Amino acid sequence: MLLAMGAFALADTLVKLGSAVMSPAQILLLMLGGGLVLFALMAAVQRESLIDRRAFMPILLLRYLAEIFGMAGLVLALAYVPLSTFGAVTQATPILVAVGAVLILDEKISWRRWTSIAVGFIGVLIIVQPGTEGFDLSILWAVLAMVALSVRDLTTRMIPPDIASISLAIYTMLATIPFALCWVLISGDSLIPDQTNWWLVVPMVSLGAVGYLLLIASMRMADVSVVTPFRYSRIIYLLVLGVIVFGERPSALTLFGAALVIGSGVYMMIREQRVQRSAT
Repeated sequence: MLLAMGAFALADTLVKLGSAVMSPAQILLLMLGGGLVLFALMAAVQRESLIDRRAFMPILLLRYLAEIFGMAGLVLALAYVPLSTFGAVTQATPILVAVGAVLILDEKISWRRWTSIAVGFIGVLIIVQPGTEGFDLSILWAVLAMVALSVRDLTTRMIPPDIASISLAIYTMLATIPFALCWVLISGDSLIPDQTNWWLVVPMVSLGAVGYLLLIASMRMADVSVVTPFRYSRIIYLLVLGVIVFGERPSALTLFGAALVIGSGVYMMIREQRVQRSAT
């Protein structure tokens, strides 16, 4: 999970750099197309069979849809929102996953965890600052990414474990590429940007693909309560990269909101571990 978050943070930084010369639609198409090629090569090396009728099962179709909205929100947020703010908002994803587990998977949680969830959402509101003069509508793209990626992660837990991670990644890419292609064509952009910097695009795609595989593997191979707290390392990576690469200076409110989100999430997971130990 730590490696996945580091890879994603570096990929996020490259996406933001690339948005200066490429549209969000072009970036998304390049990321998905490049990821599909990398995953296909991995599958070929591992002799992984990709023919599986379960690729069209309802839970996977929901996951594909969540991926479309999540990736679109991600690239739009990275294009228009400060890197540190984007990271602070999207780190509420594990909290939303916990809420979804209660509503959909019928998991039981105590009032303490409900309190920590509420504190986490207060942190998000502090970062977003809705209804204030400083509110930027662009930050809603980060909120969209947070919600959609939460749905994606929740559905990942409901997928049959014998479906290989690489196969799952390839199915997702195949399902989302048509959306990206239509977005590019509707926007009137060229499929391949005229000013493409391949020294930027290749590592951007590679890091995104590697992070994606590591994320799926960590969510499926270990207890969620164990690995999820380490997702918050992404905000640390992004805060540092935002300062170093873009010269960002996060406001005190952003840092305070991020601290509430991280603190509530970590407490929630620690509490879950204690409950599990007491139950055994």
